[in-house]
Amino acid sequence: MEKRRKVSNPLALAVLVYLMAEPMHAYELGRRLQEHGKDRSIKYNRGSLYMVVEQLRKAGFVAERETVRDTQRPERTIYGITEAGRAELYDWMRELVAVPREEYPSFGVALSLLAVLAPAEGAGLLGHRLAALTEQAEEVRGVLRQAGEDQVHWVFLAEERYRLALVEAEIRFAADLAESLKDPAYERAWQRMREDMT
Repeated sequence: MEKRRKVSNPLALAVLVYLMAEPMHAYELGRRLQEHGKDRSIKYNRGSLYMVVEQLRKAGFVAERETVRDTQRPERTIYGITEAGRAELYDWMRELVAVPREEYPSFGVALSLLAVLAPAEGAGLLGHRLAALTEQAEEVRGVLRQAGEDQVHWVFLAEERYRLALVEAEIRFAADLAESLKDPAYERAWQRMREDMT
């Protein structure tokens, strides 16, 4: 069962993980998240990162360690994870890995209402989606190939392998659905449904 968390933004989880490695300021956190490609899995910007760090501080999961003053740059506060933050991190990670969660992706919403589109239009739009998905799959394969050449340990590529599995599954699904929409029997059923609604 999903727990109600004091800070539930996925970015907060990433912040806790990085602060477990070493204390740092928010700017450095952002640099490392981007450097490690976490912006491919976690949506954020600099403002949201600072906001999440503050939420974690108020929740007692991170604490200020020191303030660095440098004449060249603005004052920066270094944050470190607390014991409560470590407990939250492990509890949250265990939940996310073990418990499937109902999510509501926008494509799922569109599929639930797909009958509003004419079959030929739906099939055509799915063709555009398939082209975009094929590009995404190639991009991820390129990331994985490069990581293999760089001898990146497989565990650090789990999110990319997951992304590729999802994209490949969606490609198969969208191709099958596009073919189903071209079935003359569906076209006739759609026309009857349309007439009944008018």
